[in-house]
Amino acid sequence: MASVTRENIGLLNDKLTVQLSKEDYYSGFEQSLKKYAKTANIPGFRKGMVPAGLVKKMYGQGVFSDEILRKVESELNSYLDQEKLEIFAQPLPLDNDAAKLDMNAPVDYTFSFEIGLKPAFEIDPKNINVTRYKIIVTDEMVQEEVERLQIRNGKMNEPETVTGDDNVLNVTFIECDADGNEIENGVRKDNSLLVKYFEENFRKNFLGKKLGDAVVLQLSKAFEDKEKEAILGDLGLTKEDGDKYFKLQITKLGLVEKADLNEEFFLSVYPNTEIKTEADFRAAVKTEIEGHFDQQSRNQVFDQVYHHLLDHTPMEFPENFLKRWLQTGGEQPKTAEEAETDYPNFANQLKWTLVSSKIIQDNKIEVLPDDIRDFAKQQLFSYMGGQLGALGDNQQWVDDYANRMMQDRKFVEDSYHRISTDKMFNLLEGQVTATEEPISAKDFAEKLHHHHH
Repeated sequence: MASVTRENIGLLNDKLTVQLSKEDYYSGFEQSLKKYAKTANIPGFRKGMVPAGLVKKMYGQGVFSDEILRKVESELNSYLDQEKLEIFAQPLPLDNDAAKLDMNAPVDYTFSFEIGLKPAFEIDPKNINVTRYKIIVTDEMVQEEVERLQIRNGKMNEPETVTGDDNVLNVTFIECDADGNEIENGVRKDNSLLVKYFEENFRKNFLGKKLGDAVVLQLSKAFEDKEKEAILGDLGLTKEDGDKYFKLQITKLGLVEKADLNEEFFLSVYPNTEIKTEADFRAAVKTEIEGHFDQQSRNQVFDQVYHHLLDHTPMEFPENFLKRWLQTGGEQPKTAEEAETDYPNFANQLKWTLVSSKIIQDNKIEVLPDDIRDFAKQQLFSYMGGQLGALGDNQQWVDDYANRMMQDRKFVEDSYHRISTDKMFNLLEGQVTATEEPISAKDFAEKLHHHHH
């Protein structure tokens, strides 16, 4: 009679031993051999008429080994199901009798496996304290956005000279020396810039300049760090090239004539509203900015929850088992040194997987086909820059797109994971203890900038 015994060999680390007697596997071996004989295709013999002795001689050892290993696997899985053991990955074989299998000398066999057990832990979202930042939207921020929208919806003119920060310059960057002499085989690249992109004190060098005029500059002195980084990238240069000189040849001049604050403009910015006054328009702009920041604030709350769960959920792991699994159980085999190096990051990911899975399971969070279909539609909406309304009544086209995406297995799997994670964070948001704190947009941006996962 086959048996499975269990022995603890370390923290959350057990050894399972499967013992088979000859009676457990031999009749199965003989039956498998008979089935093989009926289907064996051997030259010189009709199908199903091959002598049993010849089949056994030619294929018996392979069939014998397969039958024993099949029986071992069956016993092992039955034991795991019966004991309801929560294990990581699959059992890893230890020193076994597999090499000693001999159909001509059938005996009792022993097979040992190592398993890593998942840790037990509890989560109480009410014990999670977070700060919900309320970003203060100022009149200045509203004014900046109104002006941006006026420029975006304005008309481009071509003035004769540069008059201020809002002029658009089409230029050719020509690498040169400090005196403006072009360097042979140097960088030469066209670009389009607003005068306001340059360092504040440098902008006066462009005032009064006309089409065809040129300005010699040193990148490190003409741009602030953020703009300099973008320009260097566009020119195919690195930070070390920041002190290089360039001649900027003006190839075209532009100036946007801002759209007037009238009903036509209000309608172009907010097509599905009936905004008629500037005050109502500014109120709508403010509401939109607040909505944007509210979502960022929510994301920041989610981030606090994530880190709290990761940092304050005590959890132990069968470290030796997992390191051995990293060496042998993944898609690419690893050396012991590679497994040691990869383990901390792997353990962190594993911890989050266990935590999120438990929350989803405990709260019976489900992702339905309609959730994935709606997600596909939202994705299409974002691809089209929010202009899905331009399709008019052509809802069938949108439905067809969603149905096509539902046939894409990778899309469905990725969407399932993302939607279930979103549902989990939305649920936790209502359960954690949140303290609201007003904050300026600048200070909030600093918090985001200095945060790293």
